[in-house]
Amino acid sequence: MIVLQAVLAAAMLGSSPGAIPLVAPIATVPAADSIRSDAVQNDTIPRRRHAVEYSEWYDKRLTIHRVASYTMLPLFGAEYVLGNQLMHGDESYKTAHVAVATGIGALFTVNTVTGVWNWWDSRSDPAGRTRRTLHALTMLASDAGFIWTGAIGDAAKRSNDNARRHRNVALGSIGVATVGTAMMWLWKD
Repeated sequence: MIVLQAVLAAAMLGSSPGAIPLVAPIATVPAADSIRSDAVQNDTIPRRRHAVEYSEWYDKRLTIHRVASYTMLPLFGAEYVLGNQLMHGDESYKTAHVAVATGIGALFTVNTVTGVWNWWDSRSDPAGRTRRTLHALTMLASDAGFIWTGAIGDAAKRSNDNARRHRNVALGSIGVATVGTAMMWLWKD
């Protein structure tokens, strides 16, 4: 706009006095940023949200996932009590500790498969996407922690330092899993 006005002014000034200017300004053109944005928005048709369709298998997997998640906290409590007894030297709880740990492993296998599958199926649904993704990431992090806990479990027999490390990794994984689960129970869209 400014360049156009300068060219027009130079053309008008360059002519002799009394002569008809070669170029006469017809009208001034408003700058592009002076156009009202609400006028543009009023002319724009809003895009409709596309329909998201879930299969009946999505609901079945979700039901399995939810029911299994209700067993998580009691298993965590039992495992903590049993592990604490083992740390205090009572070896009679070893079989029960391993059985509950196996149950937690089975629970996390089922919930990881059903959860990741449903998370993938719901990827195109914007409603609740942030909550679902944060839940998936926290639960996958706790999965990794439980794998690590199991991997260092054998060493826990050999020394108190190894037993404390095993317990601390397990408690960290329990904490992350509890936060991820509580988030789904309490944060509703």
